[in-house]
Amino acid sequence: MNRDAVPVDTESAGQTAARGTGVLPVVRAAVPEDAEGIIRLRSELILSTPLDEEWIGRCSTQLALRLGPGGDARAFVIDASDGGLAAVALGLIHAVLPAPSYPQGLAARVQAVATRPGFRRRGFARAVLSALLDELKAGDVTLFELHSSPEATPLYRELGFASNPALMRMTWHGQPAQRSEEEKPAPWMPPEQYAETLMKATGFACAFFTDEHDRPVQLHSVYSSTHPWQMAGGTMEIGERPWQTAVRECREETGLRVQGPPRILATVFGLPGAEWPYSTMGCIFDGGRLTEAQIKGIVLDRREHDEVGVLTLAEWQPLMPPRDFARLSAVLEARRSGVAAYFDAWDWGNE
Repeated sequence: MNRDAVPVDTESAGQTAARGTGVLPVVRAAVPEDAEGIIRLRSELILSTPLDEEWIGRCSTQLALRLGPGGDARAFVIDASDGGLAAVALGLIHAVLPAPSYPQGLAARVQAVATRPGFRRRGFARAVLSALLDELKAGDVTLFELHSSPEATPLYRELGFASNPALMRMTWHGQPAQRSEEEKPAPWMPPEQYAETLMKATGFACAFFTDEHDRPVQLHSVYSSTHPWQMAGGTMEIGERPWQTAVRECREETGLRVQGPPRILATVFGLPGAEWPYSTMGCIFDGGRLTEAQIKGIVLDRREHDEVGVLTLAEWQPLMPPRDFARLSAVLEARRSGVAAYFDAWDWGNE
């Protein structure tokens, strides 16, 4: 279903219209700006201990991000006449191992269903929850989980939920049993000392471009025989975030100004080797499709690259080391499928 505001036919779902008005509630998909209202309803009406203002702020900030593009949160709300929210249903999507009954490996936990006291017994909870379930099912979610109060159980059963006696919820509230001397953890270290024991890594970010026929666009390196053809990008500088690096490097290496919002195509990891003493972690973002005029207008930094190449994937293969070509293939497939790639075999000097 689309995510615009829609009137829900509560009577056809066995409900009644808003008491005394005959007006059906208008259910709409929540947007990031609704995050604080949702968190306040959850704090006031669901949690056993309401959140203080600091935690409301922290939760609202996180939920706003998760309600945005690419986020894992879905919510539907009904607005109240006083400018707040009258009702909400919030679900969080997460990945599980696939099974015959949920082949896509997507599950959702219904995190909150709440209606303000002055708006109850009007079918609002059913309306927002039904809209949420429809949205999740349209997104290939086929496994649903929730914890229900006794008062809400009849509604959930009517919508197809069933209790499962095999499930057990365990919550940790105290200290673990005493450990033996062999099991005791290592002594606590100051952060500076602990940091010296950790893996060292550098970060990079790139933008992946194709032409209008989806042929990858790459730059020929003047300094690396190991990686002769490269995407526009480079090493992150201190204080930079990955997207900032990709934008800066593209501007410096090609003159192109990459437009957001950022859409990640792949995360890449490489172990250290003869060429580089640290592990490497990077992000490859979608730079979009370039017109012929844009490609001809690329201005190379001759200290780094001396040629622009536009070839089909098959034509790129003989020109690149196997691991570089495998990474390019994974990124192109991520662009095609819309599913970000994870590529962890881009090690240094281990061809």
